[in-house]
Amino acid sequence: MENENAAVAVFKALGDESRLAILRILLAEEESYVELLASRLGLTSATVSFHLKKLEAAGLVSCRRTQFYRIYSVERALFTQSLESLIGKTPAPDDDTKYRESVIANFFENGSSSGRLKALPTQRKKREVVLRVLAEAFETGRDYAESAVNEAIRAHFDDPCTVRREMIAFGIMTRRHNPAGGEDLYAVREE
Repeated sequence: MENENAAVAVFKALGDESRLAILRILLAEEESYVELLASRLGLTSATVSFHLKKLEAAGLVSCRRTQFYRIYSVERALFTQSLESLIGKTPAPDDDTKYRESVIANFFENGSSSGRLKALPTQRKKREVVLRVLAEAFETGRDYAESAVNEAIRAHFDDPCTVRREMIAFGIMTRRHNPAGGEDLYAVREE
């Protein structure tokens, strides 16, 4: 969080034309003082002081006192950092466990995958989670007759036809004609 706040401060400080102009001068000349910067930029000393304080607070410039002046210079170490190191790396993707658990809690009675399904989610990602939970009732690599699939789904939801079609559409389950005749055969696909 601290790095995020520092990055936000830097970008806010860089979001002003006058501050960018001050930084350009300081980068070219190594150091300068308020009155000289003000005369070069056509700004008042108070305005330049205000902008320098913002730049200093963001860590972009540093200040040292001499007998008569406050001398400002660029913090070059910050300018040599890559943008990625400044803003931080993207966090590693989560394993979706928390998301899956929240979907189960919201769509299954008792907040458990063993409960009945209240409704099929309309959002695609949530629907896939629910369908994969229902598919856990079947062993992979084993064929099931349509009536057995319907019975297993009815234990959780009253519309097995819709769930079967959705499982096939999502690629969770396959359907093929029974070569021996009779009911179609369904199988859960291995991931």
